[in-house]
Amino acid sequence: MSLEDRAKATAKNIEGKAQEAAGNITGDPEDKTEGQAKQAESEVRHGIEDVKDNVKKKLD
Repeated sequence: MSLEDRAKATAKNIEGKAQEAAGNITGDPEDKTEGQAKQAESEVRHGIEDVKDNVKKKLD
């Protein structure tokens, strides 16, 4: 498990949520969409880390 990679993914998720909220407040659909994309990217990164963790457990 890479704690650094998980922290980066969490930061990306927070950034995405903030950008999506800003897009909702200002009515900017581009900001909202970019924020949602960052959140999706974060989910993928967390999934990759989960797979790495599972593989490592099986190898140990």
